Amino acid sequence: MPSNRVEVMHGVNLDMLGGRDPEHYGGFTLSELQLTIGRFAKDLGLEAAFFQSNHEGEFVEHLHRLPERADAAIINAGAWTHYSWAIRDALEFSGVPAVEVHISDVSAREGWRKISVFDGLVIGRVYGKREQGYREALELIAGHLGDEA
Repeated sequence: MPSNRVEVMHGVNLDMLGGRDPEHYGGFTLSELQLTIGRFAKDLGLEAAFFQSNHEGEFVEHLHRLPERADAAIINAGAWTHYSWAIRDALEFSGVPAVEVHISDVSAREGWRKISVFDGLVIGRVYGKREQGYREALELIAGHLGDEA
């Protein structure tokens, strides 16, 4: 079976895209973003599935089941990125290679946004590139999965 399944996980408040500050998050909705990501994935021979939750425990439980449903993951945990060690531990437990993505440029925002609990765990980190950041993350994953084959 080919290793091409990618779970795209969106965390807290990302269901509010389209209504959030367009300077940081653009004007697209989560549904529009997912359609774009799906096209990017298809272009790269990947199969994308999507998950979003505003509940940390639900996000953790989904990560626990990740090896059953995906060969790799894209994680945009929103604000949880900066403090949720539970989510970090769950991702590590899953053993699935992941890329951390942020729509906005977290390096140019508040100091607390520069902290990532995923440092040293993910195979890549992409931020500040809006929708295109997901294409870059998928390219990293495609390369990584190709190297494993």
